[in-house]
Amino acid sequence: MFASALRAAVRPAARAARQTLKPARAFSVSARARSDHGPPPPQLFGPGAKPGTVPTDIEQATGLERLQLLGQLEGVSVFDDQPLDSSRLGTKADPVLVLSYDTERLVGCSGVPADSHEVLWFTLKKDKIGRCTECGSVYKLDFQGEEHEEHHH
Repeated sequence: MFASALRAAVRPAARAARQTLKPARAFSVSARARSDHGPPPPQLFGPGAKPGTVPTDIEQATGLERLQLLGQLEGVSVFDDQPLDSSRLGTKADPVLVLSYDTERLVGCSGVPADSHEVLWFTLKKDKIGRCTECGSVYKLDFQGEEHEEHHH
């Protein structure tokens, strides 16, 4: 269940951004809705509680919260929340790489070594390097996502 939920949540925005407008048809006439073709759709919404009871988190969670809870049940960290490498100062020739599946990412620098200054936040973009104004460490986006048009909601 977790794997299908993860697949459903990973790239829907990128797919939607790449697609051009296509003629729409009612869901009720699609082959999948009328027959048993293909796997069932992923469950990114909980079953809810039985009448008269208070739902648990897993019963009432939806979307990304449900994905995170299902991941915790299976021992998988869905979101990358590990700190960046702060053992060295990034330079223009050898910047600290920041993994991202989007064309930009918010980065916080706390200095080299870690916690040597207050956290300074800045936005890294795909084709530009970022530099901390306090310690001078240089960061670069390690873009791993799919190329797509810039459509943000």
